[in-house]
Amino acid sequence: MRQDETLAAALIPEAGEMAPLYELIELLFFAYRDFVGDPDRMLETYGFGRAHHRVIHFVDRNPGLTIAALLDILKITKQSLNRVLKELITKGYIESRSGIEDRRQRHLHLTPKGRALALDLAALQTRRIARAIAECGADDALAARRFLSAMIEPEGRATIAALTGPKRISP
Repeated sequence: MRQDETLAAALIPEAGEMAPLYELIELLFFAYRDFVGDPDRMLETYGFGRAHHRVIHFVDRNPGLTIAALLDILKITKQSLNRVLKELITKGYIESRSGIEDRRQRHLHLTPKGRALALDLAALQTRRIARAIAECGADDALAARRFLSAMIEPEGRATIAALTGPKRISP
């Protein structure tokens, strides 16, 4: 048995044996901690936090996103979003526009200032990802992509695949 197969066998529990996979749990924790740590430090200088980053990211990637759609993506309550969104709008990073077909609907767009911040945050995370790919190689990066996709609940994968595709153009 090859070393990779031995490692895989150790990670994949036999039927009925479900010992905690502490090493992977902890690696995911520390990878996420460092992945969001760079943007967290930048956002502190703006008086923003991780919730602001999530909103900025998804509004940047989906110009014209409705508040309802953003709530669905983030899986948070309207009350949780309101404070963050109000602050981003007040400070000039996001603008809320009335819908063309339904004036009650609010569509979110980044302002030029918001777009610049979104790009700065993405650049930090891109550098970390690029470094990891350079260390591991493209084959491992593709395996990591498949692994992360497989970590998503099966019923949500199609929706998330649509969100993670090429950038959409603002209407």
